[in-house]
Amino acid sequence: MQATLIAAAEEATAHASELPFAPPVFGIGAFVGLIAMLLITYAFRSVGTRH
Repeated sequence: MQATLIAAAEEATAHASELPFAPPVFGIGAFVGLIAMLLITYAFRSVGTRH
């Protein structure tokens, strides 16, 4: 019983460290997301002065 639980825990630990995408994809995604937020913020730069 205990050996079965230890084997299951080791298997779960091995699968938990796998990423769904390659690490550069996360970096590119974060960069694109931040640039998108920058452009949205830049689009509203003069809203306060118009009113």
